[in-house]
Amino acid sequence: MKNVFLSASIPLPERHPKYYETGDVIAIRDAVIALSTLMIPNFRIIWGGHPSITPLINYVIEQKLKANLERIDKWDKLTEEEKFQLELKLKSNIQEHVVLYQSLFFKDKFIDDINKFENVKFTENTGDIHSSIQHMRMRMFNEYDYSAAIFIGGMDGIEVEFNMFREFHPNALLLPVASTGAASKIVYENFLPKEFLNDRLLKDYGYVSMFQKLLIDKI
Repeated sequence: MKNVFLSASIPLPERHPKYYETGDVIAIRDAVIALSTLMIPNFRIIWGGHPSITPLINYVIEQKLKANLERIDKWDKLTEEEKFQLELKLKSNIQEHVVLYQSLFFKDKFIDDINKFENVKFTENTGDIHSSIQHMRMRMFNEYDYSAAIFIGGMDGIEVEFNMFREFHPNALLLPVASTGAASKIVYENFLPKEFLNDRLLKDYGYVSMFQKLLIDKI
């Protein structure tokens, strides 16, 4: 199964204004949902669970499970135990396509959605926020081979992860979605190698078709 790294967040007003002022919250949410919807059937999406992004991916998982259950023939004729076991199996199959990393530095601030994921990798609290997050990033980039990385919205962490990802996975596809604004726009305009530049990343808000063309068809 091919792995795709997601670096994304919704910018906070108390952080640097260069992120918040250009961040498009609706576009960020639409892009994350579109990406997750396309990834989960056939690929694995891996991310460091920012609390503004994890609920969106969980929403996609719940919708996919619901759709799969609705397609089952003679559902009403199954026993409660059969329904339970079938739902458990379908849920497990979907969960194979998502891996969530969380630093234990934020243990007291974990959101409830984390408990809805089967594949959560907790990383060490190294004593301060910066080293703890950096340790989590090192594990994310070391523990998987990636075919691509997607950058959506975000703040300074996007810029850090973009540079780290390039170092660890120099041959992977890079797609900073500049239309979502914030750090992804900065990365696109200032750091993205020329071979990855594409007007659709700047102007296209039809994220399902965009990711199909620029990501799914290329990996």
